[in-house]
Amino acid sequence: MDEIITRNLHALYRTAAAIMRNKEDAEDIVQDVFIKLHEKNPLFASHTHEKAWLLRVAVNLCRSRLRSPWRRQHVPLLESFPAKNEDERELMQAVFALPAKYRTVIHLHYYEGYTTTEIAEITVQKESTIRQQLTRARRLLKADLLEGEPV
Repeated sequence: MDEIITRNLHALYRTAAAIMRNKEDAEDIVQDVFIKLHEKNPLFASHTHEKAWLLRVAVNLCRSRLRSPWRRQHVPLLESFPAKNEDERELMQAVFALPAKYRTVIHLHYYEGYTTTEIAEITVQKESTIRQQLTRARRLLKADLLEGEPV
């Protein structure tokens, strides 16, 4: 169990923080993922299968928490994702401003390196839906990042 936690902790936290936009909620999600792992005690064929299962649980828990009527809005905590320069910080702010469904696919695709097929499996959606969400998210990011720049 300790090895699984060590291998997957950072990826789960980054994913939860990207979706939840809040450090405390992300930490709660990660803790809940490991509780579910302990309760279910599944057998994994490989480390890739293990990570995909944990990410699917994390994404589902984030979705549930976002739908909760008790959810409070929080200001994004970008110190969880330190930026190397101003351009990267601006990009991260734009990603955090996206709706949750777009933040999820952007994070899994660009930050975790998953393909649209793998994201579809993790989020339990059709691959065409994931491709459409990525396209829309890219458009939103482009519009946000180009806003206010001289033409």
